[in-house]
Amino acid sequence: MKTHELWDIRFFNQIIDTMADGLFTLDSHGLIISWNHAMERITGYGADEALGKGCNLLQCNRCFGKECPSDMKQCGVLKHGTSESKECHVKHRDGYNVPVIKSARAIRDENNALLGIVETLTNLTELNRMKKKAEEAERRLGETHALGNIIGKSRGMQDVFYAITAAADSRATVLIQGDSGTGKELVAGAIHYNGPLSQGPFIPVNCAALSETLLESELFGHVKGAFTGAHRDRKGRFEEAHGGTIFLDEIGELSPYMQVKLLRVIQEREIQRVGDSRKIKIDIRVLAATHKDIYRLTREGQFREDLYYRLKVFPIHIPPLKSRREDIPLLVRRFIDKNNERESMSIKNISRNAMEKLMEYPWPGNVRELENAIEHAFVLCPSQQIKTRDLPLEIREKRECLEVGSPQTASPVSAAEIKPQAKLNREALVSLLHECDWNKAEVGRRIGKSRTSVWKYMKKWDISLQPEKK
Repeated sequence: MKTHELWDIRFFNQIIDTMADGLFTLDSHGLIISWNHAMERITGYGADEALGKGCNLLQCNRCFGKECPSDMKQCGVLKHGTSESKECHVKHRDGYNVPVIKSARAIRDENNALLGIVETLTNLTELNRMKKKAEEAERRLGETHALGNIIGKSRGMQDVFYAITAAADSRATVLIQGDSGTGKELVAGAIHYNGPLSQGPFIPVNCAALSETLLESELFGHVKGAFTGAHRDRKGRFEEAHGGTIFLDEIGELSPYMQVKLLRVIQEREIQRVGDSRKIKIDIRVLAATHKDIYRLTREGQFREDLYYRLKVFPIHIPPLKSRREDIPLLVRRFIDKNNERESMSIKNISRNAMEKLMEYPWPGNVRELENAIEHAFVLCPSQQIKTRDLPLEIREKRECLEVGSPQTASPVSAAEIKPQAKLNREALVSLLHECDWNKAEVGRRIGKSRTSVWKYMKKWDISLQPEKK
């Protein structure tokens, strides 16, 4: 061999040894004939150990979707001529898997006779580590501003996130307190789905939506013949929640009788169906919520003190939206994205003036009212940007929906004409619901009745619990 040819070979070998990617070659019999330094770093095998061996030394987990064949004749590279680059892993000499991108090509002469195969491996270990680090940083950043479907960067919401995380790690009874529309059920859901019972059921029950008799049957179930209309045995919500969580919303609306029954469930973890003497053991976690001042009700004798202390083992208070206005832009962005997906629209943002109106408004209906306001804007918005004119009237004029009776309101019956304790009719209630964006609590305050009463009127007159989509 001539001197310049030897120099060319040495120069070529130096080039492949300086490559960051692993490179090795196989002869026509499938035996390794070259093995660069990068292959030694990636696999742990020195060249002296690899030369003369087959490529199954690497134990690649994906050779054309199969494990690496032991017979060279079965190698997919010979059939296809080349293999597309794909992520897989090879086995290190010390026994652990190394993630790589692997590619191979068959080399043939002018007569199509096989000369050998060239394969390259790109080590993904560091890239995967950096990717995981970036994903972890993104996750932590997301947790700073959101937890599940709850969003907020204010100090108050950070405290709520911390409390949710702490509560999720235990099975303690939690009392969630906050104004109507602050997202108490979302908090309860976050506690359940991030906790040890996440694989079990999550059963929400609104204690204010049913009468005492119906609520008892709803929670405890009944046996056939327990009362008129009980034609068969029925499992209650407590039984349905077995192995999971029951969320009792509006716990402050419970009657004294139901308070006693709930106290026994929390203490004994057993129930009796209505009309049955048999006791049924249940394994549940109890989460409760209210917008009322339960402590004040306890002091006034309207709520059992022993039940109160059983419920508030771990209390969580959700701040009203007016006290965390820095969260409004985040919430608006979330609701714009949500409505874009649901309505197949492409609204991109909100104007500065419209955002200023949202920031100035007192939000008596809290996050729920803000979500309704954005949905209202989607109905009216003719462009890709929400403007002030697209917002509800009370927000444009910076007045709460309690301050009703604007001369611009063209309703059949003005809400201003509805006096507290006055006898309602269907037309008047629908009008007031429209003016208050279907916020039943606000309607109740306006007419001097409870939210439960408003629900009952709506059910009686067959009024939808949610506004119909326009």
